[in-house]
Amino acid sequence: MRDIMGMMGKVKEMQAKMEKMQAEIASLEVEGKSGGGLVTVTMTGKGDLKGLKIDPSLFKEDDVEILEDLIVAAHKDAKDKAEVVMAEKTKEMTAGLPIPPGMKLPF
Repeated sequence: MRDIMGMMGKVKEMQAKMEKMQAEIASLEVEGKSGGGLVTVTMTGKGDLKGLKIDPSLFKEDDVEILEDLIVAAHKDAKDKAEVVMAEKTKEMTAGLPIPPGMKLPF
């Protein structure tokens, strides 16, 4: 019976840690760049686009396709950075728990 109570306490503790981590991830802002900094995307840890900066030198009619590609690349860069931060936070939080490697938690 004590094992069950101890396990329930650990579950509640883990739940509180997960809620805290989710709040940290939601408030996280990452910046992705492409084209050597010509396009910069700012997004939240949840992937919401917060800002977009485009160097004025890219505003030429011939360069529309290049600009579109740079925006997509900057967004991917920011998303990749956010995923790295989330993976690190998850790893810290679940240290010592018997969770299989590569398992993604639901967030």
